[in-house]
Amino acid sequence: MPNPTQTDFISDTLPTVSHGEGCYVFDTSGKRYIDGSGGPALFSLGYAHPEVNAAIKEQLDRVAHAYRYTFTSDPLNRLSELIHSQIGLGLKHILCVSSGSEANESALKIALQYHWTRGERDRTRFIARRRSYHGNTLGALAVSDFSQRRKQFEGSLFPCSFVSLANSYRPAIEGGDEDLSQFLADELEREITEQGAETIAAFIVEPVVGAAAGVVPAPEGYFQKVREVCDRNGVLLIADEVMCGSGRCGTWRALEYDGITPDIMAVAKSLGGGYVPLGAVLYSSAIGELINATDGGPNTGHTFTGHTLACAAAAKVQEIIIRDQLVERVKTQGEILLANLRDAIGGIEAVGDIRGRGYFIGVELVSDRDTKQPFDQSMQVTEKIRARTLEAGLICYPVSGTLDGVSGDVAILAPPYNASDSELDEIVEKFAGGLRAALP
Repeated sequence: MPNPTQTDFISDTLPTVSHGEGCYVFDTSGKRYIDGSGGPALFSLGYAHPEVNAAIKEQLDRVAHAYRYTFTSDPLNRLSELIHSQIGLGLKHILCVSSGSEANESALKIALQYHWTRGERDRTRFIARRRSYHGNTLGALAVSDFSQRRKQFEGSLFPCSFVSLANSYRPAIEGGDEDLSQFLADELEREITEQGAETIAAFIVEPVVGAAAGVVPAPEGYFQKVREVCDRNGVLLIADEVMCGSGRCGTWRALEYDGITPDIMAVAKSLGGGYVPLGAVLYSSAIGELINATDGGPNTGHTFTGHTLACAAAAKVQEIIIRDQLVERVKTQGEILLANLRDAIGGIEAVGDIRGRGYFIGVELVSDRDTKQPFDQSMQVTEKIRARTLEAGLICYPVSGTLDGVSGDVAILAPPYNASDSELDEIVEKFAGGLRAALP
């Protein structure tokens, strides 16, 4: 009988974790696993980093949390400074929350509050993309095209329009990236026009789509065109960088690669590196100054907003990343990691596409390379990959339903930023072996 203390989606056959050290985690039987996906692209510094642990203990000895309406705190201010040192002041205002879902929920609320304070109170709708995922709260789920996670709640989700995913491997039209980018920008503008530009609050998008589609970067030029469409129609652009941001793609902001700045940005995961739950929403001066002047601040947040211990942990994570130049390492070594993966598994007939940026890589599996036909889901390809790689002592992140919510199999690799060269080689070797063992 399953352990009644476990949540329903966790199998009682999973190993029980014992402890972690660096890029490795151990179960209670003593088996060692190298974490090739950083959990769900979470652990930017691996496990039990001594400096982070020390910072957490030191903060606990002072105060665990100071309620945001009573105090600010040095850790909160320090974390804000560190973020701005890496991204500048284009997104001046920061609200720290407790998760990626909460960050995206807050981003939606800030967009609505901004339009309300400007007197454009009909701007209450959002547009998102197919195969997107923005979180598990009801608002964030409403703007997510993730049928597996929203089907039980459909009647309670507010309406949202969806446009095509920007996917060069499975393009919406024939032609090159320039043609695809223009088509997608035109599609977005048509949707804004059909819904009524005066009703649209924001377009929310993952710069590199995570688990919902299996690490899908947009084609060259796409985001410049999207930015122009949004500006032309008074629509805010929200970048969901919960999974792909905070250095994961080799730039601190994932959209830095695309040369644009959003109006609002959500971050989490690698920001705090998995030590204490933390997310943040960043937004522009134009938004923040109007909201502050009119309402005194954003009308969002919870008891643990700006959690002192979480900010202390994240500040130390970011200090180490800056000091050791780890975002730069992710950028340079990410290209090598991608090349080594292509050498190791590119010859496997079932490998359709190997893509990504930095330490955020997706391997899409297909039953036919020429037609890109996905495997039938009855074959349970991702489940077999998960089992075989765990047997090999590797944690990766297989996801299914990436094509349409039912079909499509992708395995994600997202190692810690401080993984050594030999550890990266070990990840590639064990992934290649596990993949070959799992595939039919």
